Amino acid sequence: MTRILVIGGGIAGTATALALHKAGLEVTVHEAHPGTAEDIGAFLTLASNGMRALAQLDASEVVTSRGFPLRTMRVLDGQGAEMAHVPLGEADDALLRYRCLRRAELHTALQAEAVRRGIRLTHGKRLVSVENGTDGVSARFADGSVATGDLLVGADGLNSAVRRSVAPGVEPVYAGQSVYYGYTRTAPVAEETGHITMVRGSAAAFGYAVSPDGEVYWFARVGGEAVPAEELAHPTPSRWREHLVALLGKDATPAAGIVAASTDDLMATHATEIPPGTPWRSGRTVLIGDAAHAASPATGQGASMALEDAVVLAKALRDTPDLDSALSLYEACRRPRVEHNITASGEISRGTRPPSRAAGGPPPQRPGDDTLIAQLDWHRDLHADGDADAGDVGQAG
Repeated sequence: MTRILVIGGGIAGTATALALHKAGLEVTVHEAHPGTAEDIGAFLTLASNGMRALAQLDASEVVTSRGFPLRTMRVLDGQGAEMAHVPLGEADDALLRYRCLRRAELHTALQAEAVRRGIRLTHGKRLVSVENGTDGVSARFADGSVATGDLLVGADGLNSAVRRSVAPGVEPVYAGQSVYYGYTRTAPVAEETGHITMVRGSAAAFGYAVSPDGEVYWFARVGGEAVPAEELAHPTPSRWREHLVALLGKDATPAAGIVAASTDDLMATHATEIPPGTPWRSGRTVLIGDAAHAASPATGQGASMALEDAVVLAKALRDTPDLDSALSLYEACRRPRVEHNITASGEISRGTRPPSRAAGGPPPQRPGDDTLIAQLDWHRDLHADGDADAGDVGQAG
C-alpha cells in the first residue's frame, strides 16, 4: 500500500497527511473549500498531548510561531472568588505547553507545512461518493473528477461526507449547549498573559485568556435550546452579545464586561457529538478526527485528539504488514480514549457531571494516558509493548 487519499484539509486531514508522508507513503489531500478552511472566527487550545503529537510530526515550530502559550488555569466561582489556580499540562517543556490560537491560524500553518514538504493539497474537491473495491478505493467529486488509492481517510469533520459511506444514518447529536466565541481589546481586565481563566457562572460557563498584545480571547457555553439554524446561517452578533451580557451579568465576575466590550467578530455554534460506537471503517475507508469522534468542546480536547489520531494511524500503517490489521490496531489504540472524551465532555455540557478540575485537583486519567507517550513516539514500533490488542476491535461496516 502506497497511495492514500485524505478527504478534508482541516486540522485532522493535514496533520494526517504530514504523518503519512513522514511514514514514506504517497498522500494527496482533497479539500472541499476553494481556499482556506471555514470557522475563521473561533479559537482553540492545544493541550500538551496535542503538542506532543505535533512534535512527532516535526511541526512544533510552525505552530508555536502562532498564538500564545498557556501555563496555568484559574477557576472562579460566580462571585468572582478564586477556587483554584493550577498548572496546565507539561508547562515546564516549551514544546509541550498548552497553546491558544485561532483555528484558521492552525489550519494555515499545517497546510503551508504540508505544501513545503511536497504533499499535494487540492482545493474545490467536494466529495460525492466513495467506492470501495478489492484492490483499491475511489473518491468521486462534484466537479466530475475521480481519485483512486489504496486507502481513503475521511478527515472531513463533523458533517463528514465520508461517514455517510461508512456509517449511513449517523448524524451529530446536540450536546446541550450553544457555544459563543469573541475577542476584545478593551475588556475591563488587567491580567498578564500565560493563563486561562474559567468562570463557573450561574447561567453559563465562561473562559478567557489574554494574548501578549492585550487582546482577550473568550468563549461562553450556554445550556438550553440550541441556537436556531437560521441564526447560525445569518449571524446577528449584536443580539448575541446583548443576550450573553444579560446572562453573564447575573454574576459578580468579569465575564459580562468582557463580552460587552467585544467587537462584532463574534460567532456561535452548537456543542455536538458523534454517538459512541459509530463505525469508523469499511473496506479501504477509515474515519479520523471529528468525522469519527466529535465531542462537545467542554474538555477542550477536539484538536489534540485529532492530532493524536494522525500519528497513531500513520504508525499503524507503517508498522503493520496488511491493511485490515493496521486499521484494527489504529482503532484499538484510539477508540477507548476518544469515546471516553465524548462521554466526559458531553456530561459537562449537559450538566450531569461537574468539571473534574473545579476544585483544583488533577484531572482523572483518561484511557490510554499510560501508553500515550509510547504510542506517539515516532521511533517506537506501535506493537512494541503490546500497546493495544488489535483483536479487541473488529472490522466495522
